[in-house]
Amino acid sequence: MSQSTSFPKTKIKILLLENVDQVAVQAFRNEGFQVEEIKHALTEEEFKVKVKGVHAVGIRSKSKLTEAVLAEANRLLCIAAFCIGTDQIDLKAAEKHGVPVFNSPFSNSRSVAELMICEILTLSRKLGDQIQGMHNGHWTKSAKDCHEIRGKTLGIVGYGHIGSQLSVLAESMGMHVIFYDIINQLPLGNSKQMPTLEAVLTKADFVTLHVPKTEQTHMMIGARQLSLMKKGSYLLNASRGTVVDLVALKHALTTGHLLGAAIDVYPTEPEANCKDWTCDLQGLPNVILTPHIGGSTEEAQLAIGREVSEKMIKFINAGCTTGSVNFPALELPVSSPVSHRILNIHHNVPGVLKSINGILGEINVSGQILRTSDSIGYLVVDVEKEASAEVQRSISELPSSIKTRILF
Repeated sequence: MSQSTSFPKTKIKILLLENVDQVAVQAFRNEGFQVEEIKHALTEEEFKVKVKGVHAVGIRSKSKLTEAVLAEANRLLCIAAFCIGTDQIDLKAAEKHGVPVFNSPFSNSRSVAELMICEILTLSRKLGDQIQGMHNGHWTKSAKDCHEIRGKTLGIVGYGHIGSQLSVLAESMGMHVIFYDIINQLPLGNSKQMPTLEAVLTKADFVTLHVPKTEQTHMMIGARQLSLMKKGSYLLNASRGTVVDLVALKHALTTGHLLGAAIDVYPTEPEANCKDWTCDLQGLPNVILTPHIGGSTEEAQLAIGREVSEKMIKFINAGCTTGSVNFPALELPVSSPVSHRILNIHHNVPGVLKSINGILGEINVSGQILRTSDSIGYLVVDVEKEASAEVQRSISELPSSIKTRILF
């Protein structure tokens, strides 16, 4: 059972880590919220201290919101990942604490897709090695193992926002596109969905990976999968560092089975910029290594900052959870200027709605909506002002309640 966490806007505290774009910072300040910016990621112990008393947290990919951190978040209303991935956040723990998590599922898709096209061209012409050679004073003009990408086959693994955009760009450059996804997707242009991952690996000249971090995708590209790829083909990973076995990839490269690779994500990544990073693939010819920059363009960060801050503001101001990755999606328009809005998050157990309706039965309700997931239910209800305090108290005392507050 929880106490009310409602505050005047000027007392709402927002903590933003990892250099979140200023468009988000300004959006929060325009609402009157207090904003604290930290340019880098925090360790778990640092995070446990900073999260106390904070109402909303915004991070990117390096900070980890663990169960231990969430346990210290005594005022937390919502969390935002200013990126696509949310595996750095314990979503189940956030749900248990009644905290919705928002992200940006597509705002950096174009940036990642463009980087993939850039790297496909770079690998096919061995530009990385040529550029490095010229800087070292080596003039080595050769056409060996250099090819046009026109007429080549691109195999996309994961045909979501990024994969589908990459598909369109690749076709516009004359490539044939095949893809694999665990669900049926609408093929764009002349692309073709393949029935298995193996079917893509055996036919593609270039294989790009765009899948989330899950148990199913852990080390999904290992020695066996690499051996299935065409001799002289290329692998590009812009998804998650746990998807590819880098030791097996190194073997495929050094034996000449693959002609090149481009890797933007790694099994472990430093929390801040450094000058002593190491990787098994360093020093290999025609291997592009980049520091997780797929979505690192000014355009993408601006779009992400705008999209995610808007979702957070709508939740803080109106209780809207549209776009949340761990909460039921719910959006109730303000039904009456003379009502108070109550938000209730509860365990999804039988009889909850009956109990809540029993409390609401004798008062005027101008708007009500409930959505559930497997674990929780989320209720938004607008009631007459005179009864709001008693309704909030009665609902919060239900054994099923996780968090109940009067929003306005």
